[in-house]
Amino acid sequence: MRLYQMLSISLFISCLVGCAQATKPVATHQTDWPHYGLSLTGQRFSALTQINTANVNTLTPAWQINTGVKATFQATPIVVNGIMYLSLPFNHVLALNAVTGKPIWRYEHDRRQEWPMCCGPANRGVAVANGKVFIGTVDARLIALDATSGRKLWDIDVATQLVKTEQQTELNNQDPNKTRKITGGTGVGIAMSPVVYRNKVIVGITGVGYGLHIDNPTSDAPLGAVIGVTGRYGRPGFLAAFDVNDGHPVWQFDTIPAKGWEGKFTLQTADGNQFDRDIQHEQASMTAYPDAARFGGGSAWSTPSIDPNTNTLYFGTGNPSPQMNDISRPGDNLYTVSLVALDTETGQYKWHYQQVPHDLWGYDLASPPVLFNYKHQGKSIAAVGQASKTGWFYIHDRATGQFLAKSEAFVPQKNLFKKATPEGTVIYPGILGGANWSPVSLDEQQQRVYIAAIHSPIKYTLHDQPGNAKLSYAASEPTEDPRWGLLSAIDLSNGKIAWQQKTDQPLIGGVLSTAGGLLFCGEGNGAFKAYDSNSGKILWQYQSEFGVNAPPITFEYLGKQYISVVSGGNSLFGFKQGDAILTFALPNPSLK
Repeated sequence: MRLYQMLSISLFISCLVGCAQATKPVATHQTDWPHYGLSLTGQRFSALTQINTANVNTLTPAWQINTGVKATFQATPIVVNGIMYLSLPFNHVLALNAVTGKPIWRYEHDRRQEWPMCCGPANRGVAVANGKVFIGTVDARLIALDATSGRKLWDIDVATQLVKTEQQTELNNQDPNKTRKITGGTGVGIAMSPVVYRNKVIVGITGVGYGLHIDNPTSDAPLGAVIGVTGRYGRPGFLAAFDVNDGHPVWQFDTIPAKGWEGKFTLQTADGNQFDRDIQHEQASMTAYPDAARFGGGSAWSTPSIDPNTNTLYFGTGNPSPQMNDISRPGDNLYTVSLVALDTETGQYKWHYQQVPHDLWGYDLASPPVLFNYKHQGKSIAAVGQASKTGWFYIHDRATGQFLAKSEAFVPQKNLFKKATPEGTVIYPGILGGANWSPVSLDEQQQRVYIAAIHSPIKYTLHDQPGNAKLSYAASEPTEDPRWGLLSAIDLSNGKIAWQQKTDQPLIGGVLSTAGGLLFCGEGNGAFKAYDSNSGKILWQYQSEFGVNAPPITFEYLGKQYISVVSGGNSLFGFKQGDAILTFALPNPSLK
């Protein structure tokens, strides 16, 4: 019997014995964590102050459980009325007493085994609303569960079209990848936590930016190579809304436009980035690839942020397809690698800003956008920010998309936007970022944003087979150079780095900041740390058995503040995988 099955039986028996204790008491004071980003703005900044710089050194474990599913764990716990709802790898779902960790119910997801997974079994969280728990799955389904019992209410296919996953096997005998195991590197799925707004569940698909992956040699090895191929691979991505009651479709926005995906053949963006492109050749290639948009890519990786004052949502898109290889996709490849604004009620396009036209490096907008009031030139502007893979934090006017500013680089940069060469071009940040999927935390009052980031040099190599374009491709793979993480506090008023902490390993997972003057962040070696958010000084640390590579949260129940985070590592980075849920509190807090 599999471990998670035995745990499921154990949890069920435990619930029969102890559900009276597991159900929530009547609360006299509480502050939940009801959304992926705490609120629809995605700021991940908590006003709670019980745990603060003066007492955080006494923070102790309140409870810990092991779920029985040891795999890459990326989820943000949702806490509503004293109950924690949490998605596990492979889309199982737990409901727990948030104060004790005692189980209430468990949902076991029956995954379609024939459906290829894009990027492993990880899921970034559930949404809770209207008495339901919603989860998007690795096999491209959207499921609604009863929040009280975990019973499945409805289950719909979000995407019925599989991405073509042919292997590229006809490599030249002298090709260094000839003897390595190459797998189809994609399959349509859902990684993001859904968001619920005005009786609609909004979610997007991933895995449409086609590339081939070199398998890691061992389970604890970092990312292997990614190969870009030429051909008619992939499909367009989309973001879509579904009715909360029965899941019927309300609207769908395709991340690749039916017309005009070639754009303006941009050589320079509004933020000053310039690109080396053979525009004349690209325009001439349009006739050879008239239907390139049909395979266009543009995954939707991150949970949208929403402005309820204007009914506008903001989300980021992934790389074009085929990944890293532009022979068959001339033009800007809209709306890939873009920040996009849509009407929440209709899905109608409002504006977009493309950070990297005609992307060749995998610079997806992976980190979720964040909404805030930006103090700029003596004015307060409703703004949207985004931490990029390229290493800058971008700021735009929320209404128009106008580029307003970007920060200093929060990671080292070298050879940005240089093309692959036969001898190999070393670039950083490369395909890993910068800021990868990790959400930021933003303190609007202090006008500071906190970013967990990666320094990992990547070599982009062109494998050119003269006379056979099909066998010409670019590959990205890590170099032997040192890599590390950077935790940064950025002053939004001037874009300067206020402080920065270097960590032994790349940072992936996200951050939490609080009005108690604290910043929480985990690391791949199992360290979970609290920093002084003003100075960056480490004030407290806990050592987990597994990598802490998910965003922390905080909540308050019956006057007591808690900090929670999942600890399950990340296979992509070689961080030890596990199955722990960790929750901390002060031993003797002053209750309100």
